[in-house]
Amino acid sequence: MTLFSGWYMPRLSIFNYSIRRNTLLVFVTLMLGALLSPRSQATDIEFWHGNTGSIEKAILAACDGFNQSQQRDKVTCVGQGTYETAMQKAIAGYRTRNNPTLIQLFEAGTLDLMLSGAVLPAQSVMPEVDWQDFIPGARSFYESTKGDIYSQPYNVSTLVLYVNKTQLVTAGINEIPTTWEEVTVAAQKLKAQGYTCPFVTDFNPWRLMEQFAARHGVPIASKNNGYDGLDAEYVFNQGIIADHLQNLLTWRQLGLVRLEGDTRSGNMALAFNTGECAMMETSTGSYFDAMAAFDKKYQLGVGLAPIYQGYERHNTLVGGASIWLMNNKSKAEIEAAKAFLDYLRQPEQQLMFSSVTGYLPVTQSAYSLLRQQDKQQDPRYLASLIGLESMSQTPNTNSRGIRLGFYVQFREIFKEEVQKAFSGKQSIPQALDRAKNRGDELLRRFAATYNGATLP
Repeated sequence: MTLFSGWYMPRLSIFNYSIRRNTLLVFVTLMLGALLSPRSQATDIEFWHGNTGSIEKAILAACDGFNQSQQRDKVTCVGQGTYETAMQKAIAGYRTRNNPTLIQLFEAGTLDLMLSGAVLPAQSVMPEVDWQDFIPGARSFYESTKGDIYSQPYNVSTLVLYVNKTQLVTAGINEIPTTWEEVTVAAQKLKAQGYTCPFVTDFNPWRLMEQFAARHGVPIASKNNGYDGLDAEYVFNQGIIADHLQNLLTWRQLGLVRLEGDTRSGNMALAFNTGECAMMETSTGSYFDAMAAFDKKYQLGVGLAPIYQGYERHNTLVGGASIWLMNNKSKAEIEAAKAFLDYLRQPEQQLMFSSVTGYLPVTQSAYSLLRQQDKQQDPRYLASLIGLESMSQTPNTNSRGIRLGFYVQFREIFKEEVQKAFSGKQSIPQALDRAKNRGDELLRRFAATYNGATLP
């Protein structure tokens, strides 16, 4: 009897036995080669993203780099224009199995995807990954209540303050403001020097409410901003958040603040980049456009987003997006997706991506490499380092993140109501009360949609 069960080899002549022995060796060799060699045919997967412009170029470069680094798998990166479009198309495609293997989605849709049943938790699929290596502010936002990561942080940003240092110096301001009181004084000096747009902002709740609340350590919703249950309700319509919006309205009336729509271009970033406005609070992801626009004309400064005096500074929240693995794919497609995620997680790839986008490296390993290469003074990483400092401030339960359903729709409600207040159609308290009530209705609808569900 041979080593292969069920095979019986009768006595043969030496010649016949040699032929059969050689045939068997060839067969075993071929079988072992097939088992031990990489897949002979590449596995193609799609990765849908929602970015355009310079960020899309960086994403496509990462995809090309992965495809050139090995021959086993191929990823095709497909731009969808916006995060919202990518999410809508992926969910629609999921019903007909026409969805990508990987999808990039912004932070506002986290809870929706967690409860959708359409995704695989990243940590359960890739338990071998050191998820504790991710910077805390990025990790906590995408964690379950048990501390398991659901998606891999990718183009991570946070809120910082941009200043035109050249203009500030002409107004006698030599330090980047760190408090709203200092911003007000700086704006008054700039106005006195003839600058018509000392500070510019818009109605985006990511800036006006979410990041503001986090760094001041105050909640925007009960139940620890939704982390403790689906029965949360909004509470942003009172306290320091309401006071800040009232201040912005007053400062606008005094000519210290302009809204995006008040600028010549109607675009906040463009107004700052062209020198029309001297200060702006926005994402670290805007850094390279500002740096390129300033060139040798102005000196660009980046600082922590301002807080009000008397408040302890807490960490700002993650912005940007993470990458989710959809769950209706084959084992080969999932393995290809894991390989691509492994590639993006490499410290060298993170630093390369950060150096051309302004997004933050997302792991401690990447920052260690940055320090080893002595690049702390490299201007390409200025916004990233300020962003890391901001996200590394002392956390509390209100600065962990936001875990609220239908949050994408709520952001539109907030913008709509606050915009009415700034156009004189209602007061700030009325706007915030209406936004709260409409937001609470969304939360009740979301809870009813997932009736009896337990938060991951």
